[in-house]
Amino acid sequence: MTAEIIDGKAHAAALRERVAAGVAAFREQAGRVPGLAVVLVGEDAASQVYVRSKGVATEGAGMTSFSHRLPADASEEVLLALVARLNADPAVDGILIQLPLPPQINEARVIAAISPDKDVDGFSAINVGRLAIGEPGFVPCTPLGCVMLLEDRLGDLSGLDAVVIGRSNIVGKPMAMLLLQRNCTVTVAHSRTRNLSAIVRGADIVVAAVGRAGFVRGDWLKSGATVIDVGINRVAAGEGRTRLVGDVAFEEAGQVAGAITPVPGGVGPMTIAVLMRNALVAAHRNASLPVPAGL
Repeated sequence: MTAEIIDGKAHAAALRERVAAGVAAFREQAGRVPGLAVVLVGEDAASQVYVRSKGVATEGAGMTSFSHRLPADASEEVLLALVARLNADPAVDGILIQLPLPPQINEARVIAAISPDKDVDGFSAINVGRLAIGEPGFVPCTPLGCVMLLEDRLGDLSGLDAVVIGRSNIVGKPMAMLLLQRNCTVTVAHSRTRNLSAIVRGADIVVAAVGRAGFVRGDWLKSGATVIDVGINRVAAGEGRTRLVGDVAFEEAGQVAGAITPVPGGVGPMTIAVLMRNALVAAHRNASLPVPAGL
């Protein structure tokens, strides 16, 4: 392994410290603390873990965590009514609907119902549009965390060639737009792209978000490239055990890349830290206060 390991845990811890300091300053200015509401519908085990971790992170940053749990058979109307109440609640600065939702609920309709100014996930069409045209809004947490890691390692990204492998609304597309804003030359590729290895080999920055374990091989990479691995895949580890791996063949890539994020411990910790950052930014905007520098 010759590549530098990009320590997402350390970067996330530093961001959480900045957020906690910002929350304390906001409390002095606004006379209240920011509030983040998380809504879980059903009993999905993975979603329960995510919701619990977000609640812990919210309280750890000094913010108020509002947890709302609805049964798996809750109707779309019930969820939309809850969203309307949270939109109107001045104590709630950010609203997060844990996905996926049960099949009787239209996810797009629910996301559209969230006030764009409380959409800290950055999933609504309005915030997607704001990102596309460069207006202030909320950006999905994972790609924003990836950009923070890239800028910390590389500084100015202007002029660099970047390949984003994956075209999801949550990671791939917003990632490409964020890199374009930073003057990268961006190629959006995916599992059906022809000659993908040759395209990746020309990139200074590779962001892998395709959802396939070990999809990106070491010999696909340009020597010295910076690799951001967004993938989280559970694979067999023998004797009935499993382990988490990314979308990049880590050991192979480590012999070629200049720097790489591990899985776990890379992008994952940044996602929740950026969610806390977005909630604090929402609080400032909702209170008509300037957003502090450094967030």
